[in-house]
Amino acid sequence: MSTDPTLFDWAGGETAFRSLIDAFYDRVEKDDLISPLFPGGVHEEHRHNVTLWWCEVFGGPARYTDEFGGYQRMLHHHIDLGITDAQRHRFASTMSLAADDAGLPADPEFRSAFMAYVEWGTRIALANSQPGAKVVEQAPVPRWGWGVAPPFEG
Repeated sequence: MSTDPTLFDWAGGETAFRSLIDAFYDRVEKDDLISPLFPGGVHEEHRHNVTLWWCEVFGGPARYTDEFGGYQRMLHHHIDLGITDAQRHRFASTMSLAADDAGLPADPEFRSAFMAYVEWGTRIALANSQPGAKVVEQAPVPRWGWGVAPPFEG
């Protein structure tokens, strides 16, 4: 049994992830390449719901699943969006910058695990967003962990 903290706890819990999501969408709303994916801007309800998703993914409570149904709901937000490779890359790089803005832990172990999810998730979203994509309709919300390098406590 692992005694390592979850990435959710290591990052600072829901407050830290809400700061991340706010910093991210604040950047998105000013970005000509990815803001069109969010017509009308990114309202409070969206920020709240996405915060719950990220909290759950990184080891926090399963509130997104409990309140919204989990993976299936998130999947349907991406179907037929037609995300481009350039938009996927900008999303990932913007999320990395937002992690800095929000003061998420900067240790390489955390950032490696964090960005691994960002890369994985954006590539899944890219594939699922293409017209006519064959998507996996039923799947659990991913639960991301430390991967190769455990938390550094040196």
